[in-house]
Amino acid sequence: MTVPSHDSALDAVDTGRAPHLTVVQSSPDVGLDRFAEWLTDVDVHLVRADLGDAIPGPTDVGDGLLVLGGPMSAHDDDAAPWLRPLRDLLAVVSATDVPALGICLGAQLLAVARGGRVEVAAPPGREAGVIDVRWRPEAADDPLVGPVVALAGPARTSPQPSMHADAVVDLPRGAVWLASSAVYPFQAFRIGSAWGVQFHPESGVETMRAWAEANDDTDTDTVVAQMTERADEVETVGRAVATSFTELVHQHAARRVTV
Repeated sequence: MTVPSHDSALDAVDTGRAPHLTVVQSSPDVGLDRFAEWLTDVDVHLVRADLGDAIPGPTDVGDGLLVLGGPMSAHDDDAAPWLRPLRDLLAVVSATDVPALGICLGAQLLAVARGGRVEVAAPPGREAGVIDVRWRPEAADDPLVGPVVALAGPARTSPQPSMHADAVVDLPRGAVWLASSAVYPFQAFRIGSAWGVQFHPESGVETMRAWAEANDDTDTDTVVAQMTERADEVETVGRAVATSFTELVHQHAARRVTV
């Protein structure tokens, strides 16, 4: 599915300046994956925090911020010292008009940054494989996930990859709750100009295979089978998330051009 381009976004493209998107990566095995193809017509600035790249300031992220996942917890500042400035960055950016998206760990960092709570090794256990994301009524008109809800139809569920044991257990005050799953309630939320999704819209089967193999509590064959059996649905939803987020980045760039 392609989200129709807003006229002002097209005007921004006419200036010859591609919108600038900052992507923060915290682990070598959790990269952009399929988003590298799906985030179109944007200038991606990849910040490899795990390799020592400095976390940018809020005025340096450009037209959008994407924070990827990782195996560490949202509180693991000793092992990953960049998490504190990354939480600070998310807190500030989410209070502006710059669109931001946190995936898995990124969503947990966003929740903590804005006053929510994340539980490490949450009691329900690891959520692994393809899950059914259940969209709440508030999601239907949401700028990011509204098109995904439309794709879901009357069932209001979308299959997406998942691989996490930590979980958001309290949303920040003022957050809009957008989706749940059978195991964990907070699969998607919005606060300010930022979204957090616990699932992995960017992940393909080989990435999921590698993550499953790295976790002793996960059955790799089951994860791969689920990804294979629902491949078309999973890709359609993931691509729709990427397209919606790209459109938001383009719209921000257009506003900057016209101001």
